[in-house]
Amino acid sequence: MPQHDPAHPPARWDLPENPSLEWLRRRAKQLRDGHAAGLELAVDLVTTYDPGDGAVSLSRAQRVLARAFGFAGWLALRERLATVEELSRPMEPEDDRDGAVDRFLRLACMSYTEPPAVDRARSLLDGDPSLATASASTLAACGRADDLAALLAGDPDAAVREDGPHRWPPLLHLCYARLGLGDPVATMRVLLDAGADPDSGFLWKGFPSPFTALTGVLGGGERDEPPHPDGVALAEMLLAAGADPNDNQAFYNRMFRPDDSHLGPLLAHGAGRPHPSPWRDRLGDAYPTPEEMVGEHLRSAAEKGFIGRVRLLLAHGVDPHTTGYHPVLGDQNAYEVAVRGGHLEVADLLAAAGAGSDRLDDIDLLLAAAFAGDAAAADRLRGEGLPERRPDAMRLAGELHGPTAIRMLVELGYDVSARGSQQVTALHETALRGDVETCRWLVARGADRSAEDGLHGSTPSGWAAHAGHTELAEEIAP
Repeated sequence: MPQHDPAHPPARWDLPENPSLEWLRRRAKQLRDGHAAGLELAVDLVTTYDPGDGAVSLSRAQRVLARAFGFAGWLALRERLATVEELSRPMEPEDDRDGAVDRFLRLACMSYTEPPAVDRARSLLDGDPSLATASASTLAACGRADDLAALLAGDPDAAVREDGPHRWPPLLHLCYARLGLGDPVATMRVLLDAGADPDSGFLWKGFPSPFTALTGVLGGGERDEPPHPDGVALAEMLLAAGADPNDNQAFYNRMFRPDDSHLGPLLAHGAGRPHPSPWRDRLGDAYPTPEEMVGEHLRSAAEKGFIGRVRLLLAHGVDPHTTGYHPVLGDQNAYEVAVRGGHLEVADLLAAAGAGSDRLDDIDLLLAAAFAGDAAAADRLRGEGLPERRPDAMRLAGELHGPTAIRMLVELGYDVSARGSQQVTALHETALRGDVETCRWLVARGADRSAEDGLHGSTPSGWAAHAGHTELAEEIAP
């Protein structure tokens, strides 16, 4: 999401993930030299963000570039980079140079880099029980409340000291661990009473959406990481201690499955309404507003047809007209997302709450009915040149539906390997979901298993592997 300094025109670009100062310096030099050469883009940027006559020096080019990224000036941009560098964690995979304690913590905790390896962590602990008591972080990960309290009595600073392979404080090791040992609830109470920050978190590889303690206990994500066994109770404790219920990464990670257990604690503690946020203080407009977060959660629920979630969010006052912020769904509101995704019951629920659209045409409505298996609607679509008019439909059917919808689209003229947005095919999407039946149906009808998407250059097998569906990845490998 672009920054926005209200004293200047709106930002033109987002900062890239984990940006480097050297990269920005090179861009500023290119801007300076491009303006001197009269290049249209460079001239336009200077005219927009620092109008005036005269040559463009390097410092002026830096100021223009900073404002194009939404900052008041180069100093403000550099301060943001320093903040990102301080909070970023590289989240590197397992390293042979790890000592025994770091190896244990790496395996015991979710990292969103590698698949969970809890069984290996337990094996290490069985072989060396002293690992559990090696540090405040290992005690936290193992739920050893009494032992942790004794350690903190003699070393209070250990409650917030960062260690382990990812330089986390003990609270994060507790929240991201999945060992199922000890008493995590009592252990969290020990840490919070000792001064642990309930808003603890880090920037995963510099990505500007913090992975917080709440994110850890609630789980989820593209790999469908499990929530903490005591996730709801731990979330309630963090929120009661002052954690911001507007947790962008938690909302994102829990968007993939219909389980709404995360919403009870978050909504009860004010998600969607203003709340003090150290992360927004640090990241500014790069961090979405509370209204945007719950609005995006409504749109994602509408996209996936999670009618219970839509009903719950509407009941808590989430605006059905919101257009969210994520570029994948563009400027669609939740009603448009539901209709174009073929989730007509969700669309009816949103309409009853006052949502609507004047941007949907007959093709959108008929295609939605076809997604839902309406043969009569499909008959009316014949001869409409649908593959050319709605090239993304096959991908959407793979993402949101199953063989019935895909079969109907094939009958309407779509190629089984048709490429939609970002060159993604239906097989990519079904592989990401782990939908074995639909993947087999597509492959049996000639779907291209070697197709590479335009986002990551990855095959459907790669998408399945990324989501942790190892057996499916092997089955559909090219």
